[in-house]
Order: sequence, then structure tokens, then C-alpha cells
Amino acid sequence: MSKKIAAFFAKFQYNAPVILTFTLLSFISLLLGWITGGASTDFLFRIYRSRLFDPMMYVRMFTYVLGHADYAHFISNFTIILLVGPMLEEKYGSKQLLEMMTVTALVTALIQVIFFPGTALLGASGIAFMLILLSSFANYEKGRIPITLILVALIYLSGEIIDGLFQRDNISQMGHIIGGICGCIFGWFITKTSRSEAAL
Repeated sequence: MSKKIAAFFAKFQYNAPVILTFTLLSFISLLLGWITGGASTDFLFRIYRSRLFDPMMYVRMFTYVLGHADYAHFISNFTIILLVGPMLEEKYGSKQLLEMMTVTALVTALIQVIFFPGTALLGASGIAFMLILLSSFANYEKGRIPITLILVALIYLSGEIIDGLFQRDNISQMGHIIGGICGCIFGWFITKTSRSEAAL
């Protein structure tokens, strides 16, 4: 019986370790937030400006992407992340994708703390937007600008800019825009580096 159980579980593949681990940790943080009535989310998974020498502020600059306000918020982000992320992890490798996610989280957190001191930010939407824009570089060819990149940038980023100007909600358009910009920069830099190496 135990061999059958082992054989059954052996069929499952942890195919995208960074994306799957990120999803699991975010789900655990969501459960913790529900169990603690939001106390764990405020302490660990929400970035806001606090005292300069508060060590937790620097921890939260990375952990806030694991926090979500509720299940709907979690699902809206991870539907995108789980659809796009595994493909990008396979293309760029786990290490490089983790680096891009970490940089995106840090840049967004710094902008939040410096320019929006009276508000707090949580959630993986910046990561989701980074992955969306990065994915549009998947079929990039030398000397050609993919129309998919233009369309994705227009649809996602312009929509966020318009919402940021005319809507007052609890959604951080700034986080989305910064994530999208990071995705464009990463995509451009990686493809440029790849072309340079291929030319050698």
C-alpha cells in the first residue's frame, strides 16, 4: 500500500520551485492573517514608513509581497502568477527569476516608503505585473519590437495610470506600474545580454 501511495505522489512534479514556494508562503501568510485577525499581516506583510532604525521595516520591504488583504486579493494575483510564472521560470531559470522578483519587491517598497509615507502596501500585484510585461519579451527577436509588448504595455500600464488619476480605491496602481516597468527593464536587459553573448 505504501508503495502505491509513494508511486502516486511521485507523479507530481514541483516544476516551478520559486513560483510554487512563493504561492505556498503567500497562502500561509493569508491563513496567519485570518487566524490572528490581521495582526500578523500588519506586523510582517504590510510595508509602510516607520522609524528609520526599526529593523522590521527593512524585513517588510521584502515580505509585504506575501501578504494579502483577503482571499479575493490573493486569487486575483496568483491566477496571473501561476499562469505566467512557471513558463518564465523555465525560460530564465529559478535563480534569475527569484532575483527579478526580489528587486521588483525592493524597488516598489522603497518608492512606497519614500513617496507615500501615509499609506501602506501589501500584496504580490507588482510581481504579477512584472511577470506580465516580462512575458511579452518571450519571442523577442534582434532588431524587432514585438507587437505583444506594445499591446501589453498599453493595455495594462495605461489602464493603471488612468485608474490612478481618476479612481480613489484601495488598489495600488503605483505598485502595478513599478512592477510593469521592472518587467520591461528586465526583459530588455536580458534579451540584450543574450544577443551580445550570441554574437561572441
